[in-house]
Amino acid sequence: MDAVSQAQTLNLEPLAAGERAKLFPAARFDGLDCLAATFRSHAYAPHRHESYVVGIIEAGCETFRIKGVRHYARPGQIAFVNPLETHDGEPHGAGYSYRMTYPEIGLMREVAGSLAGRETDATPFFREPLVEDAEGAAMFSAAHRLIERGRDALAGEEMLLRFYARCLSLHALWPVAALGREAGPVALARAIVEERFEEDLSLADLSRLTGLPRHRLIRAFRSETGLTPHAYLVDVRIRRARERLRAGDMPGEVAAATGFCDQAHLTRAFKARHGVTPGAFRAAHLS
Repeated sequence: MDAVSQAQTLNLEPLAAGERAKLFPAARFDGLDCLAATFRSHAYAPHRHESYVVGIIEAGCETFRIKGVRHYARPGQIAFVNPLETHDGEPHGAGYSYRMTYPEIGLMREVAGSLAGRETDATPFFREPLVEDAEGAAMFSAAHRLIERGRDALAGEEMLLRFYARCLSLHALWPVAALGREAGPVALARAIVEERFEEDLSLADLSRLTGLPRHRLIRAFRSETGLTPHAYLVDVRIRRARERLRAGDMPGEVAAATGFCDQAHLTRAFKARHGVTPGAFRAAHLS
């Protein structure tokens, strides 16, 4: 049996009424495919992928068979299919909604290497096709939705990498090396964020400039500062926004000047940190 892409499996038969399937790329992961779908009757024939299959059920139940064993996937669980493992899939009961990703072996080796503290050419292996992990499932859902919306790209990139690392350490039993001090690279990353806060920075950018792999950079940055790179970027943007609001700039102008997607995005982030909206903060200082 030849390996197929997820797009090929979806094109085998038309979807029924009430079903949907949206396949979209995660641009910051070199063509990583993501799928959000709802199936009432659609059934996958046995097939296999050269990539992993990693994702969650958001509602309902999917049943699938791997190595002769039938499994029933429900919300709060994470599903894994290793590369070239033959599997199928179909609704159990009234149907299901799910979100999936199809990470290539190279991506999982990148994350595995950052956890182990060294590059690896080994292929991580998930021992069970279905695990209970409500916290991990919630993290994946949030990352997947950020990537689907195509906004706040650094947040989606960071959260998906953290999710894959969690899965490798907890569910593939991949070794995690102790994290040493990385004060120099983290200081450089902080300086870059402080200077280029209005840009659409990526972890790949910061990784290239600091010499740390993406996930190791996340771990080191959090260890040194108490914040992830994305959280630090938002903090910098809020500080710059506060300066402009004090000077009397309008919130919409401030949002555009400080790297936020729009005024609503600024308002949510500002209120979460200061308890008031940017408009109220501006008015208090102008009065």
